[in-house]
Amino acid sequence: MTLGTMATDVEQRIDFDAMRKYRLARAREQMEKYDLGALLCFDNDNIRYITSTHLAEWARGKYFRWCLLPRNGDPVLFEVGTAAFVKRELCPWMKPENVRPAVTWNRGANVREVSVQLAADAVRQIKDILKENGVADMPVGVDEMEMYLLDALKDAGLRLVNGYDAMFDARLIKSPEELKIIELSASLVDGVYGQIVDFIKPGVRECEIVGKIYDWLISHGVDRISGVNCVSGVRSNPHPHDYSDRIIRPGDLVFIDIMSHYLGYATCYYRTFAVTRSTQHQRDVYKKALDWLQASIDVVKPGVTTADIALAWPSAQELGYANEAEAFALAVGHGIGLSHHEKPWISRAYSLEHPMEVQERMHFALETFYGEGDDGARIESQIIVTKDGHKVITKWPCEELMVCNPK
Repeated sequence: MTLGTMATDVEQRIDFDAMRKYRLARAREQMEKYDLGALLCFDNDNIRYITSTHLAEWARGKYFRWCLLPRNGDPVLFEVGTAAFVKRELCPWMKPENVRPAVTWNRGANVREVSVQLAADAVRQIKDILKENGVADMPVGVDEMEMYLLDALKDAGLRLVNGYDAMFDARLIKSPEELKIIELSASLVDGVYGQIVDFIKPGVRECEIVGKIYDWLISHGVDRISGVNCVSGVRSNPHPHDYSDRIIRPGDLVFIDIMSHYLGYATCYYRTFAVTRSTQHQRDVYKKALDWLQASIDVVKPGVTTADIALAWPSAQELGYANEAEAFALAVGHGIGLSHHEKPWISRAYSLEHPMEVQERMHFALETFYGEGDDGARIESQIIVTKDGHKVITKWPCEELMVCNPK
């Protein structure tokens, strides 16, 4: 059931408290599994998963904020300046004393001596928390790293391991509340496709379509857009995975990928359109991509493996490429949660040799591409794995090639 986009007193919609508890418990379970003393996270999505806090995209990748989850303690958030005071008041699930202002070295943007000192100061605080919780001698899982921080952590004698293993495993199985938000997020992309089909016409540039998508989604409450691809005409084969200022012409194929986040949870949602008219060749190209996509969707249910799904797709040689590296991402699946890409990854490049079991309450996208001559088509669906099979949550029609502004 797709819910309204606002909280209300007359219906129980998203139980955010239950979701916070679920996510924190999942992180703790994986710390036990990987025998970690703590998780130290700089990835904004991992910080949000553990602490249920967020700061705008300007903070991403700058090492302005991080969190530490000790094995025997509560999460501690190091937040940018006065934002820490705001979160102490507005995030009551975090203990006020565990929301601390952070002074960052910002990847060495300061003079070197200052950066070295600030990184060392941060690690000193981190080590004190580990000691307080009796885990200073255990491995620390770290998700992201830069050299000033790495040197400071090593100088402090901490044992570091890859924290993404634990975090991606924690995030693999979604809670019922997460799945509600994921479907709401997909419904917003349904909506924006409904707005732009009338906008896609000769004379409009790819970048204008992208701008229209950003405008509508942000106006309707998304909190992040990872990117939008818009590819048309002769640019559509081979797939450039980007957009340009190309002007759309009559008879073009146009495919669009929308990667937005609502309440943190992401989408990845391709559709292909023809402009003013379609040729039989274009319809044939589209049908190949669609048939491959549907074949892989039909496989999905608990107990199958990622190899079973990947086998529904053509090999690199069938697509006209020398090997799977050249053809990578033309037929692919990937988990989606707070990040646009997370577990499980599905590809003929490695899933056949390293299969992973599909489980209930996974959420992933499956996407296929076929190109021939100047025509390329890309289609993608998001799938939730249910108890007995699967549910496709991307609802914009794709059963046949849709023509925009037919003449």
